[in-house]
Amino acid sequence: MREMPGLAGTLYVYAEWLMRFSAANILWFIANLPLLFVLFSVYLNGFTEGFVWYLLPIAGLFPAVLVPSTIALFATLREWIIQKDQPSITKAYLFHAKANYRKSLFSGIFLMGIWLVWLVDFYFFKAANGFFGLLFAFIGLFLFVCTLNFFSLSAHFDMTQRSLMKNAFYVTIGNPLLSLFILASNLAIFYVSTAKLLFLLPLFAASISAYLSFLAFYRFALKTKKKITA
Repeated sequence: MREMPGLAGTLYVYAEWLMRFSAANILWFIANLPLLFVLFSVYLNGFTEGFVWYLLPIAGLFPAVLVPSTIALFATLREWIIQKDQPSITKAYLFHAKANYRKSLFSGIFLMGIWLVWLVDFYFFKAANGFFGLLFAFIGLFLFVCTLNFFSLSAHFDMTQRSLMKNAFYVTIGNPLLSLFILASNLAIFYVSTAKLLFLLPLFAASISAYLSFLAFYRFALKTKKKITA
């Protein structure tokens, strides 16, 4: 397509990127509607005694829907960053979701186990001791960044589950600046999209989060590769 000069060309580029981010985000949002409905119900009802019953659908939807759809989102946005041609965003997303579903499902079960252990420990120690509750809150933030790096590694490399988790851990603790950027940017996106601009949730929040997380990881991976080959 012929490039448009001047202001019109700039506006076209911005509009195209907005469309791409919104299209990818909507695909992810639609895939996760069942899980989002459950989480919204938890938010409305609060963490009461009945909260335990919400864990049952979450335990099924987390590995079967959330993790595969999120890895597919990371893989789709990865192609933008490495400048790989895509037939269409929808086709690319569905291709990655279908091609990697089985592996992503096992990844989801693995991650769910880790997060479930953290959740139980967090609520136990939070009730028993405020200091340990704060400590496990920081551990949760670390696990959050580690999970995002796990998604980036899953989208970029073909590794076993054990290698993915091990490398996600090493990347997270091995580069504090990378981890701080991923954490700060994602917390900012979460705050703005849940407290200020709710329309970002279905349109941009997940795709921008995945894009920034993978972009930071990819630059780190390139620097590491350059050091190894130097």
